[in-house]
Order: sequence, then structure tokens, then C-alpha cells
Amino acid sequence: MGGCNKVTNQNWAGRVICIIGLGSSGRACCEVLSTLGAKVYGIDGQEEAVANCSQDYPHAQFYQGQGDNWEDLLDKIDPSLLVVSPGVPPRHSAFTWAKKHQVELWGEVELAWQIQKTATSRPNTPWLTVTGTNGKTTTVGMTQSILQAAGYEALAVGNVGSPVVLAAAQAKAQVLAVELSSFQLYTISSLSPLAAVCLNIDADHLDWHGSEAAYVAAKARVYERAQKAVLYNQQDSRTLDLTLAADVTEGCRAIGFTTGIPDIYQLGLVENMLIDRAYSANPYKEAVALVGMGDFHYYHGEPGITVLQDALAAAGLTRALGVAPEAVRDGIRSFVPQAHRRAIVGQAAQVTWIDDSKATNTHAAAASLSGMPPASVVWIAGGDTKGQSFDQLVTQIAATLRGVVLIGEDRSALREALAQHAPKVPVVEVSSHDDMMFSVVNEAVALSRPGDKVILAPACASWDQFANYSQRGEAFANAVSRLEG
Repeated sequence: MGGCNKVTNQNWAGRVICIIGLGSSGRACCEVLSTLGAKVYGIDGQEEAVANCSQDYPHAQFYQGQGDNWEDLLDKIDPSLLVVSPGVPPRHSAFTWAKKHQVELWGEVELAWQIQKTATSRPNTPWLTVTGTNGKTTTVGMTQSILQAAGYEALAVGNVGSPVVLAAAQAKAQVLAVELSSFQLYTISSLSPLAAVCLNIDADHLDWHGSEAAYVAAKARVYERAQKAVLYNQQDSRTLDLTLAADVTEGCRAIGFTTGIPDIYQLGLVENMLIDRAYSANPYKEAVALVGMGDFHYYHGEPGITVLQDALAAAGLTRALGVAPEAVRDGIRSFVPQAHRRAIVGQAAQVTWIDDSKATNTHAAAASLSGMPPASVVWIAGGDTKGQSFDQLVTQIAATLRGVVLIGEDRSALREALAQHAPKVPVVEVSSHDDMMFSVVNEAVALSRPGDKVILAPACASWDQFANYSQRGEAFANAVSRLEG
């Protein structure tokens, strides 16, 4: 306990700052820092990104990083601060240069926190921060919905929605619900959220972090310097371990959540009602009813375990702020899931078609398919594997599978896992071509039986064949629409 809330004294005007990576995050940093009067430079490996920023931010200077010239460019610029975009991995030469020259290196999230504290009219705006391998976006959306039901001006930002640096600098929100990836957490150093949660942990992004231990260590940073509450998943013991090891502010409490009956200082489920035994006036003797199962009307059938865990986490975060139970209920009732997250996109060929393109790792794909009836699912899977193993996933869901359609440039890892752990399940592979997804849905029809579900839950990133998971989901929905026609 006893974590600090250190913020560097900043004089932004005239300060030489270099931004590494000029995607949406880097561009937002350019915009905000230029407004504050900083002397902004930017470097990106893509010529197009450099050209676009040069056009949009004429008072800043931009360079293309090629081969080994990154450190030469940094020597030339000589910044007093480096701001790296989330996609820039720790092995990048910018990290080496910063360490060698003893220059501060932040990510966009740390920059946002520093700007909020030193350059806005709302320096004490509370942050409710969310990380985890799966469920972050749903939890942040539910958190925002609950806050709005309670009357707060609240924004969902970070790894979803608006870049957090824009929201922090504009200072329009009373509360920020902030989704944080492991990439973003890697570069924070002073962020002090009001409450924080790590929903779950499963190996992911090992190609970026280098090891599972490094990935878990990055996730653990979500809890550092938390002020009121650190929430852990009672059904994922590693999240409890991380809360116990976290250096938090004095008085911060560890709060558990479970889809079972809650113990004291936990939120959980009793007789189809989400219950709070953490924030009630006397947790030893009383519990507060929050949300009934019927309030999850936007999910078809009963909400799954992962949806309930996300709702319990959102409730725990907002209750730490003092939100009333009625607002939790109203916020869950009015919440609408993000596109490409377990969305039914059609009924064609006597089959239900479900778009869960946002299931970009094995943990999320397991949540999509687990609990389905035996031999009732045609699974569309594959993409950029990010160094994942698929053995555990295939073992877990094999019984639900009617058939599998594989996509992706390199399908070998999934093919081998299916051959070993689901050898009797028919597998069809579809290679890249201009109308690939229409071929995919037609192959799925051939594998299916009336009443089955075809689920796009790729367990992989989309970058090898699509710009992002949204484009992949839209291509799938469009193909299903053509099939219906």
C-alpha cells in the first residue's frame, strides 16, 4: 500500500517533444501538444502517415523512419520527451535511445494523465480503468452507460472510442471510463485511477511483449496507484494475485466479483440477481440488489458468464464512485453492445449467423463458443495468430463443432490444433481473394445443418487480411446479406 501519485511539473509551451508512430493515437498527441504550444516532431515508418501529418499539422515537423535511421533522427531532433504510440514495441530503437539519453518516454495514456493534471480546468477528473484479455470494450461501455444513468457526463475512451489524450485535454467529461490494452499500460508511470479492474488474463500479444510474464506484468500496471478500489475476478486467480501485489494508495480496497454467490467484499449472483456485498453499509449483514437477468434484454437468451462478469466489473467500478444501485440497473438496461461483438447478422439457409469479429484471441473465442449444444456450430476462425497456441481452445470447444472454415494467410497453427484435438470435425480452408468472405459463408452453409449457428470468432487479429476487426466483421455481414438475398 501507500502508492504515490507523482505528476511531473510540466511547462508545455516550447518544449521539444517527439511522437513515435503517427496513427490515430499519434495524431491525437500531435493535435493536443500543438495546441499547448509544444514544439512537436513526429516519426513514422510509413511515408503516407508522414505526408498526412505534414499536411494536417503544418507547425510541426515529421520524418520517415527507415532501417537504422531512427536514432539518427532522434539525435537530430534532441527531444526532452518521447511519446510512443501503442503499436510501438519495447524492442523499438526509440526505447533504447530514451534510456541511453535519459529522456522520459511515455505512451499516449501517460501523456493524457499528465496533461489533465497540469493543463486543464478539471485536473481531478476520476478515471475508471479497465484491462483484461477479453471483455474490456463491453465493460467500458457498460461503465459509461451506468455513469450516464447516474447523471454524469461520462466518456468511454482509450483503446475504444476517442483517444484518451483528446478527452483529457478537452476536459468536458466528469468521469472517464478508460479501456487500456497491455500496450498502453506498458508505458504509464503516474496514472492514478479512482478504481481499476483486470477482468481476466490469458496469454496474448506474446509477439509484442516477448513472453507471457511480460504480458501479465503489463496488465498488472492497471492497479498501480489506484485510489478507492481494485477489482479482481474471483474465477481467475491471477487477477487476485495482481491486486495483492499492487502498490496502491492507502485505504484502497480489493473487491472481488464472481458469477457464484458473493462473499463479503464481493459482487456476485444470487437467484438470477446481481448482488453487491462490497459497498453496502454493512457488508457482513446485508447485500444490495443491482440488476436482474431480465435486464440483459439485448443478449439473445440468457447472458453468458463473460457478459455477467463484465457487468459485475462495471458495477464494481461505478459503485466505487458512489453510484446508486438504481443507476447500475438502468445503465445495464440501456446498454447496447458494440458492433462485431456476438451480434446476430442474419438468418439464412436455416442457420443463425453471428459476428464476433472482435474475438481476436483464444480467450474471447472460447467465450463465444463455450456452452453451445454439441455439434451445433460452424466456426469461422483464423487470421494473424500473434504467436498464440490453439491447443487449449480447440480442446475446450471441440464438442460444439459441426465444422470449421479457416481463413488467414497462415492457417498452419489452427489446422494442426484441429487435427490433433478435433480430428473428426471437417475443416475447409479458404485462401485470400477479392470475394473471400462470400466463399467463406458458402462453405459454412455446406458444413451446416438446419438450426445450427455459424459463428465468426476468429481467435486471431485481422491485420493479415483486413484493416481491422471491424472491416472483417462488415465483410462477413455483407456476405451473409448477399446469401439471404
